[in-house]
Amino acid sequence: MPHRKVIREWLVPLSERTTATAIFLLILDLCIWSLFLAGTVAFESWWLKLICAAGAGFTIGRLFIIGHDACHQSLTPHRNLNKWIGRIAFLPSLTPYSLWDIGHNVVHHGYTNLKGFDFVWAPLTKDEFEALGPVGRMLDRVYRSGWAPGLYYMIEIWWNKMFFPNKKNMPTRRPIFIKDNLLVSAFGLIWLGAIYSLAQATEQSIWVLGLFSVLIPFFFWCTMIGFVVYVHHTHVKVSWHDERTAWSKAQPFVSTTVHLTFPFNIGAMMHHIMEHTAHHVDMSIPLYKLKSAQSMLETMLPERIIVQPFSWSWYFETAKSCKLYDFTKRCWTNYQGHSTSVPAPLPA
Repeated sequence: MPHRKVIREWLVPLSERTTATAIFLLILDLCIWSLFLAGTVAFESWWLKLICAAGAGFTIGRLFIIGHDACHQSLTPHRNLNKWIGRIAFLPSLTPYSLWDIGHNVVHHGYTNLKGFDFVWAPLTKDEFEALGPVGRMLDRVYRSGWAPGLYYMIEIWWNKMFFPNKKNMPTRRPIFIKDNLLVSAFGLIWLGAIYSLAQATEQSIWVLGLFSVLIPFFFWCTMIGFVVYVHHTHVKVSWHDERTAWSKAQPFVSTTVHLTFPFNIGAMMHHIMEHTAHHVDMSIPLYKLKSAQSMLETMLPERIIVQPFSWSWYFETAKSCKLYDFTKRCWTNYQGHSTSVPAPLPA
């Protein structure tokens, strides 16, 4: 495997950022999100409201991906503009910009799949699982069932790590964290207030309209992001590490990341976030050039990158296999501690 600096040099021509493209994508997705929300209000049929609610949730995901790039400073060439675009794009997902920056850019990208540092979908060992109380064991089983990525993200990431986190979950205390939380809280209150006013104006139930215009879009978004971060770094061929030296030798910027492919150009609808290996190799590559960067990597590094065609059978088989992790054997296990993947080779 070439050194990361060498690989990043291959991608330099693809790291050029364009302000006009970034602003166009932001405005486009804000308009699409607004139209879907308008549909949840305007349509009388519950199933049309539901379609619009799901569309609004999916578009929140698209806006979040734009904010994610802005937070990486990869969206436009202008640092302050990226910060403002990121904060605006994060509003519908109620994501505090500065806290996401710490948790994602510093922790996740700095220590991908290193136990004790990277906390996103970090697997427990058998001993850790058995040391949990009944509620903890039940939650872990639910989270890793394949049916509840949204519940995992909403509780373990958004609520615990992002939304006014306590000192246990975020020991570092900075004024900007409070300011960003107040910003998204104000936006959430304005959103709720607007839906309440529209319910009154259209003589609809506030509970029904709140369900279709706020709760379903938000939970759809949580499910979308929970699913995405799960499949990016959970696979029977992906290893976790509990020792920093071995982790570093394993070239984690490539070996811990999955490129999940979809039919019908669905990846493009998600702003190419699934071309994830390229993103981890070089975070400066904007989303509108990730497809080309991923293609280049897979050409230059044949058989080094995990490329997985998506299917529901693969997804639920992965959820069945990847319950716990045995760091001694370097393999995934089920809840009984039986190996469900081939042990990873020792890093040279």
